Amino acid sequence: MSKNLLVAQSGGPTAAINATLAGILSAGLESGQVGKLYGGLNGIKGILERKIIRLDNQLNGQAGLDLLAATPAMALGSCRLKLQPEEITPDVYATIEDIFDALDIGYFFYIGGNDSMDTVVKLSDYFAGKGKDVRLIGVPKTIDNDLDNTDHTPGFGSAVKYVVTSLIEVYNDAKVYGDKSVVIVEIMGRDAGWLTASSGLARLTGIPAPHLVYLPEIPFDPKQFIESMNEKIKDHGTVVVAVSEGIRLADGSYAHISAQSSVTDAFGHHALSGAGRYLEMVIEREIGCKVRSIELSVLQRAAAHYASKTDLDEGRMVGREAVSLALEGKTGVMAAIQRVSSKPYRVKVVPIDIRLAANTVKQFPAGWLREDHALSEEAIEYFLPLIQGEAVNATENGLPKYFHFDAKQLAL
Repeated sequence: MSKNLLVAQSGGPTAAINATLAGILSAGLESGQVGKLYGGLNGIKGILERKIIRLDNQLNGQAGLDLLAATPAMALGSCRLKLQPEEITPDVYATIEDIFDALDIGYFFYIGGNDSMDTVVKLSDYFAGKGKDVRLIGVPKTIDNDLDNTDHTPGFGSAVKYVVTSLIEVYNDAKVYGDKSVVIVEIMGRDAGWLTASSGLARLTGIPAPHLVYLPEIPFDPKQFIESMNEKIKDHGTVVVAVSEGIRLADGSYAHISAQSSVTDAFGHHALSGAGRYLEMVIEREIGCKVRSIELSVLQRAAAHYASKTDLDEGRMVGREAVSLALEGKTGVMAAIQRVSSKPYRVKVVPIDIRLAANTVKQFPAGWLREDHALSEEAIEYFLPLIQGEAVNATENGLPKYFHFDAKQLAL
């Protein structure tokens, strides 16, 4: 008798994570080797709370899968629960084992970032130690693109497309009055500046923005910032700055102080906001020109209306290939994207040991951001393929139409 499949999502939402979910479900349905398809609501936390629903009877065929793939955020919900080691919380692992046994789960897929891969590591070790044939696969996602040992992550390309387009529009708006002014655009990225750096693609359209770019990987110097700002204002009048939420001073501390900076999540990460406002206050105090800050916030990860078709296609591909890996007998691996070439752009999915992706941060390469704050040719060649193509979204009454599971259909 075929074993059943369980999938869950974790961490921050993206515009492509449900495309990956759709890929997993479609591959499971087509395989002929998988029984029932289940989804854990709110990640591993929901699974522990027995919030698991049947999925295959809610999909409405290919049309439903296509609608799910184009739906932003997380159709199964998320969590930020960090599993403690088995020796500290053996009852937690025993509960998960009991739930897997009750539903006859033979395949578990966890879609998430580097912290989510830590959960796969721990569960893989646990079930291997028990001698149970449960195949556990990590499936990558994050708009931050900081997951190690994969060329890039599904969700990143769509976020890049939105961030770059927003910055172009912000610049065009800011320059209409001809006055000296500064606009600071705060972009997500706690530990890595991939998304903020990608804003440099805006220069390919012929505009000079972003004039200045600040990443977590490069220590922030307030004095140098003011000197650069004065120079750019003198040369351009209107200046647009792209800044990562996680910019740090030379001593490693966050450059800005906010009401949320002392708050941490289950993984010990600071809940950040305020880098843009911090720079705004510095400019007001030191320069005194017109200045405003814009925090893109969740818009950059939820903007399905301008998602990258390449990103959605790859998200779906990664989900399908993750199922293939499990059916081949793989476990304790992540379905990583390997770039075969950039011109023409080609990628493939390969399994890597899940430990190579868990609890690590892939930082933006030194040298990809030049001294004039422009992207290097290598960086441009890396970014451009990821934003190609526009997704076709279903609408109703002029509004987007999205997929929703019935969360009340609990399996346990």
